Amino acid sequence: MIRAGIIGGSGYAGGELIRLLNAHPQVEIIFATSRAKMGEYIYQSHPNLRKQINLTFVSPEEISEVDVLFLATPHGQAQKEIEKYAALAGKIVDLSADFRLKDPAAYKKWYGEDHKAPEWLGKFVYGLPEIHREELKTATYASGVGCNATATNLALLPLVKAGLIDLQQNIFVEIKVGSSEGGAEGNPGSHHPERSNVIRTFSAYGHRHTAEVIQELGLVNATLTMTSVDLVRGALATAHAFVKPGVTPKELWKAYRALSNENPFIRVVKEQRGVYRVPEPKILAGSNYADISFDLDMDNHHVVTICAIDNLMKGAAGSAVQCMNLMFGLEETLGLEFSGLHPI
Repeated sequence: MIRAGIIGGSGYAGGELIRLLNAHPQVEIIFATSRAKMGEYIYQSHPNLRKQINLTFVSPEEISEVDVLFLATPHGQAQKEIEKYAALAGKIVDLSADFRLKDPAAYKKWYGEDHKAPEWLGKFVYGLPEIHREELKTATYASGVGCNATATNLALLPLVKAGLIDLQQNIFVEIKVGSSEGGAEGNPGSHHPERSNVIRTFSAYGHRHTAEVIQELGLVNATLTMTSVDLVRGALATAHAFVKPGVTPKELWKAYRALSNENPFIRVVKEQRGVYRVPEPKILAGSNYADISFDLDMDNHHVVTICAIDNLMKGAAGSAVQCMNLMFGLEETLGLEFSGLHPI
């Protein structure tokens, strides 16, 4: 059994990690930390885990050696104590943004401050298996993935891998997100009377997750626009790009099917009839799947590509467990087989 510890278990991503790892056939949770909830039962913060786990949260000062350590702390904290964590665990998966970017200058540009452990940036493999599967199989450290970056990267990945889009043209991505992206603590904008029934653009451009799209796909002309919608879980990325002259729908189908065939959690959703003809975050709640699709206006070479995910799963905890499976030589899908619910 893999002995796992979780730093920062009381938040939404931490709760998803605990849910997944507690049911994982090859993992034993040794501890989960929370300063604010220290001594409380885990299920008091995550009530869906009642009668599933009887551990209590411990202080970060009480942690012990484990095989793998998951860091689900607020951005900026992991980099301050990475040496301590590395001494306690053979492998680390960090869900925060601290080790996603490889370039310290890029980190400062997008996060507004110097990185506290720049020498560690190159040690982490970016934790999106669809791009870095082979590196993750031999990795000691895996970074988290930005949920909005994940939806964007997976929406555009088939086009980039197949060389079908014109990279000199601007790429615009509209991402609609649920309230759980704001975290468990909340803020005035996530207060229910202010958040309910909204369609609110909160970042027209310059969102931090853009940096991951630039790094992973090389799309320097990509702009991400973030909009809150009345949804708890889920992110839907709708990207607008331009294919090279002569590209046909058949070539797009080939590229999308290839990506789906290569990756167990990628599904192409492009139906001619029915309610769910295109990707829809609602039916992905609790699952690690990413549903992708496309449409092509051949008259002006305009391609619209879509990706739907559960931001707490494929955009956070699900990808983290997927990375762990690869890092320990396990079946990639182990513990992540849940298909989602319908209706919900």
